[in-house]
Amino acid sequence: MDMYDPLFSPSCVLNEQIARQIFDILPEQNLVMVIMDRDRNYWPSNSEEFSKLNISESFLRELCVKIDDGAEPVVTDINDCSIIAAQLATERTNCGYVIIALPQYSPESTLINIDLIETLLNQVGLIAKLIEKNNLLYELQMKQFSMYSRNETASN
Repeated sequence: MDMYDPLFSPSCVLNEQIARQIFDILPEQNLVMVIMDRDRNYWPSNSEEFSKLNISESFLRELCVKIDDGAEPVVTDINDCSIIAAQLATERTNCGYVIIALPQYSPESTLINIDLIETLLNQVGLIAKLIEKNNLLYELQMKQFSMYSRNETASN
C-alpha cells in the first residue's frame, strides 16, 4: 500500500474541500465544527479552540460507533461542552462524520435548539453533495477535452 493513498483518496480530497467551504462561513466564536473521515483524520474549524476542549480520541471513536450503529444525530456533552455528531455522506461517497462542539452549552439548551442544529447538519450535507457534483462535472469536462485533443491531433 502506498503511504500517500489516504492523502489523495477521493473522500480525503472531498473532506478538505468541504472543510474549506464551510469553515470560511462559520462564526469565529461559540462553535467548533470538525469534519472527520472514516480513518479518523480530522479537520477542525478552529484548531486552537478544538484543542482547548480536550476531546479524546476514544470519545471521538465512541461517537463514530454510535453513528455507524444508526443513532443520528448523536447529542451528548463532555467537559462543559455540548457535542452533536452525524454522518457526512453524499450519493457516491461516505465522507465520514461532522461534529459540532458548542462550548458552554448545556444539554438542555442544545435540545431546545436541535432543529437549528439539524438544519446546519443538513446544509453541510448539501454543500458536500454540491462539491462532489461539481468535481464530477469537472472530471467529465476534462475527459471530453482530452478526447477532443486526441481527435484533433490524429486528424493533423
